[in-house]
Amino acid sequence: MKRDISKVLIVCLLTLIILPRPAPAKNNAPAPNFDSILGIAREMAAKPFIDDRRPLPPKLSELNYDQLRDIRYNPKESVWRRERLPFQLQFFHPGGLNRDQIGYYLVDGDDVKEFPYDSDLYDYGANKLGWMDLRHLKFSGLRIHYPLNTPEYLDELAVFLGSTYFRALPAGLLYGLSARAITINCGRETPEEFPIFKDMWIFRPGIQGNQIQVIGLFDSPSLAGVSSFVIRPGKETVMDARVAVIARTNLAHYGFAPLTSMFWFGKNGIRRFDDYRPEVHDSDGLLMQNGKNEWLWRPLENDWRVRLNSYEDINPKGFGLFQRERSYAAYQDLEANYHKRPSAWICPQGDWGKGRVKLLELPAGTEFQDNIVIFWEPERVLAAGAVADFAYQIRWLGEHASLPDLGRTVGMRTGSINVHRARKFVLDYSWASLAQDVASGVKIEPQVTVTRGTIRPLSLSSEYSPDTRTWRIAFDVIANENESSVDLRALLNKNGVTATETWTYLWMP
Repeated sequence: MKRDISKVLIVCLLTLIILPRPAPAKNNAPAPNFDSILGIAREMAAKPFIDDRRPLPPKLSELNYDQLRDIRYNPKESVWRRERLPFQLQFFHPGGLNRDQIGYYLVDGDDVKEFPYDSDLYDYGANKLGWMDLRHLKFSGLRIHYPLNTPEYLDELAVFLGSTYFRALPAGLLYGLSARAITINCGRETPEEFPIFKDMWIFRPGIQGNQIQVIGLFDSPSLAGVSSFVIRPGKETVMDARVAVIARTNLAHYGFAPLTSMFWFGKNGIRRFDDYRPEVHDSDGLLMQNGKNEWLWRPLENDWRVRLNSYEDINPKGFGLFQRERSYAAYQDLEANYHKRPSAWICPQGDWGKGRVKLLELPAGTEFQDNIVIFWEPERVLAAGAVADFAYQIRWLGEHASLPDLGRTVGMRTGSINVHRARKFVLDYSWASLAQDVASGVKIEPQVTVTRGTIRPLSLSSEYSPDTRTWRIAFDVIANENESSVDLRALLNKNGVTATETWTYLWMP
């Protein structure tokens, strides 16, 4: 019987349109977990490092920032969209500065499937790229969506993009600072090393699931490692993190739980810029609760010098970068909304031993440079073949009354005075019962210490300001001759008991 070719073609086209995208081929390997992937990292670390990223097609590698942003993942192709799961996945297209090439695997119980790159997943916008050889191309990053602020819309919850960088959001806030899995030689004279993710496994959440797990395998010339993040979104988005590395060479300077942020200028800054806004920063200070249960606050700085602070400790209770200034009036920026940037608090789990929280401040000429890094540097040198394994929580948050549960430094200002190698410092503190304490006659006294310098005689003042409802300490510091830096500390005692966190600062005269 003679067949109607036109009808056959129509049926074929309808079949292509109606049928869903074929599922990627199943990986017959057993379902992965942290320990099994750590075994892969151990095998990698026993061999020389090879950067096996393939060169991108020239048309992709030459894309600028705006052109790359114009390539958008089709939300209808989001992983788990058809299953209506609360978490959905999208992937970043390689190109421009996004040169990482990562294998992604979806884990559902014992079922492990690769999710390969496919150009049909994207809308290329105004880009006219023409034909390219896309064989062996891989995604360059991962974006996780979740109904964070309203059930009707899936917000971006977390992003993993670039080396081992990632960031996440709590409800109601906007992206700001970032985190990393590991640092190597950060703040040293030798070049910093940036490990890269090679493969990532994303574990399918339940239909009513409130958490999602991501495990990443990363590699670099000095080490190989694994990071696991169990992400629980909410008013505070909490990540249960575990990171383990195996050294290829003897490592003296490596850092866990690193956070990276931007501080251009603020009320505490010495350096000012020709800008209409009073302050511009994603974070304005380092908060730390050390192993002795002392709370430290270190305002951030951006001048023309590199600053590296080191806080020696044993088993720290917590540290993080905070955006403490939450008033729109402090920034006057309707576009960037710096008052809505999150803070990040690291809560160490288990025995971290001896080490130091390090703060690196780099000079920055614009607000588009991340110039602040903090991390925990263990004391022990990691010998070739040895493993370092650290667990912690990252809490992405806004305001929190118990961080710290003491009075806070709410303002720091400095100014020059007509005295050789001297400078004035003015600090404002506040706590909930301050006005009541003043009215009832509570004895409030300052405690100021200076290392490699002295307080100028008769310059120390301490008094309550009824207009701002803060307690102000003001003093002049004279640096010792031939000293390049001066360490400062100040707090307030109430009836002989510590009432506030300890303000710390590195002054470089």
